[in-house]
Amino acid sequence: MQHFDQELAEFKEKLLTMASHAEAAVRRSIEALVNRDSELARQVRAEDEVIDRYEVEIDEMAILLLAKAPLASDLRLITVAMKISQNLERVGDEAAKISNRARDLSQEPPLKQAPDLSKMANLALGMLKESLDAFVNHDPAAARSLIPRDKEVDALNKQLVRELADQMIKSPESVARCLSLMVVSKSLERIADHATNVAEEVVYLCEALDIRHTGKLRRTVAEDEAGRL
Repeated sequence: MQHFDQELAEFKEKLLTMASHAEAAVRRSIEALVNRDSELARQVRAEDEVIDRYEVEIDEMAILLLAKAPLASDLRLITVAMKISQNLERVGDEAAKISNRARDLSQEPPLKQAPDLSKMANLALGMLKESLDAFVNHDPAAARSLIPRDKEVDALNKQLVRELADQMIKSPESVARCLSLMVVSKSLERIADHATNVAEEVVYLCEALDIRHTGKLRRTVAEDEAGRL
């Protein structure tokens, strides 16, 4: 048991290291976009390979640990960690997409009426950070509280796409740049989706309750009891 606990601790530590890389990749990709920094964009693309390797290593460790897990709670932790790792790998992919567009846009003149991506970027990054904090702290309440914010990010993405479509109609020469920003917006929306997935996995880890695909947040038993009073 002591040996298993040590291996499990190393497993969690590797997942958290992967999480820090994924979160940093998103932050740097946005910074590269805002500052028109092609070199930083290149570094983010290189970082994606590091995140990919972490996913493979975590899967390998998980397979070994699953054969040894003595408790149902350990099995849940290992399977949840694998799913979180998959979401983090996809977050890294989205950061790489943003960095690719940041590199392309840095070689073009800025749009005269560039849309403000800061609110969406801050929301997506905040959701990612809070979902990972909820995992570290085993805090299902925090995980549940961030899930509804995904709809706000979706709405911002739709609004930004409409603004960019209008700009392309009015200024045909801006089409390529507007399309690049649409890709960035969609990537931020997908990062928020992955943060939501992580939050849902935290709820499953802590409560053994699967809230995916429900279309609404399920209340805990305590909340149900409180509602009856």
